[in-house]
Amino acid sequence: MATGLKVVEVGEGVPIVLLHGLTATHRYVVMGSRALERSGHRVIAYDARGHGASDPAPRADAYGYADLASDLLAVLDERGVERALIAGASMGAHTALRVALERPERVAGLVVITPAYDPATHLEASSLARWDALSDGLRSGGVEGFVRAYGEPAGDPRWRETILTVLRQRLSAHEHPEAVADALRAVPRSRPFATVDDLAAIAAPTVVVADRDEPDPGHPLAVGEAYAAAIPGARLVVEGPGRSPIAWQGGRLSRIIAELADHRR
Repeated sequence: MATGLKVVEVGEGVPIVLLHGLTATHRYVVMGSRALERSGHRVIAYDARGHGASDPAPRADAYGYADLASDLLAVLDERGVERALIAGASMGAHTALRVALERPERVAGLVVITPAYDPATHLEASSLARWDALSDGLRSGGVEGFVRAYGEPAGDPRWRETILTVLRQRLSAHEHPEAVADALRAVPRSRPFATVDDLAAIAAPTVVVADRDEPDPGHPLAVGEAYAAAIPGARLVVEGPGRSPIAWQGGRLSRIIAELADHRR
C-alpha cells in the first residue's frame, strides 16, 4: 500500500516517522514546525491511507490497525529505514504502539501523543454511534456536514473557536473525503492491541504526551496516564492547568521528540 501513500521526507540524521490522527494529514503532527529537520533529523511523514493526498484503501473496511501498521512498515522498507523513532498522534499513536508490540526491532523509540484508545470502552454503542454520525455527516454534507454532526465542542468553551477552525482546516485537506468517511467507521472498531497490560511488553524508550480534559476531552488524560504507567520506563508529559495542549504546539512537541531521538544516538 505504501506506493499509494503521500510521503514527505526532509532532513538528514536520525530517522523520525510522524503519524497523524484520524481525519488529519501529515501536517498535523508537529503543526508545520521545521524544528526537527533543522536540528539534524531525517523526518518522514505521510498521509494515512484515504487521508490527505493518499489513495483510498481497496475496501471500505480496510482502515483497521493491521492495515495501518502494515503501511508504516512498508514506508520504512521503501525508505530503507531499519529502525526509527516513531511519533504518532491519536490514531497514529495507536498504530505506532501496535508496530512496537509486533515488530519491536523496527522501533528505536516512541512518542505517544494524545492516545484515546481505551480497550475497556472503545466498542460502546454510544461511542460508535457518534463516529458513524460523523462519517454520515462528512459523506452527505462535506466539511460542514461533519462540523454539524460534531456539534458544540465539549470541554472548556475558551477553546471552542480554535477547535472548530482546526476541524474545518483538517477536513478540507482531503482529496478523497468519502475514504475518510469510511475510515471514521472502521478505525474506531479496530483494536491496536487487546489490553493496556499488553503495553508492558514494549521495550523502546517512550514518552507519552497527554493533555488535560478541559481543552480536549476526546483524548482523556486518564488514558495517557494509563499508557505511561503500563509502558516500562515511560515518561508522561502534560501541559500545565489552563495552558494550551502540548500537542497543539508544534515547536514544543518537536523538542520533546528531538530529545528522545538524540538520547538514542
